[in-house]
Amino acid sequence: MVSIERLLRNARVIAVVGLSDRPERASHDVARYLQSQGYRVIPVNPHLTGPVLGEQPYPDLRSVPVSVDVVDIFRKAEDVPPVVEEAIATGAGEVWMQLGIVNEAAAAKARDAGVDVVMDKCMRVEHRELVRQGKLPGKG
Repeated sequence: MVSIERLLRNARVIAVVGLSDRPERASHDVARYLQSQGYRVIPVNPHLTGPVLGEQPYPDLRSVPVSVDVVDIFRKAEDVPPVVEEAIATGAGEVWMQLGIVNEAAAAKARDAGVDVVMDKCMRVEHRELVRQGKLPGKG
């Protein structure tokens, strides 16, 4: 079982796959919150052309020039397997499938490769709850 508290405490760089440049989208809102809490958020979306939340976007995980701690996935469940394969190939330690996203086969493949998996949970909701409980420091 993955310790979400440990994961969020130790993570520094989060690649958000499917990050939108539209502020009204959940992926943008969650990424903005994570930035406000001190995480570096790397946008991963082949359709983005300019900076999002002050960060250069990349078309895929293999193009990201820095080491990524967590791959936060905002894609349909059926689109998750290739993202998980890239996460494994690039050495990410954790894969997080956002609320409503479940792909058991991709999760099993990640676990078999030694990658921790969280599914069907919102990173912002989990972080806020741990801050509320005093288990994580919160900013702002």
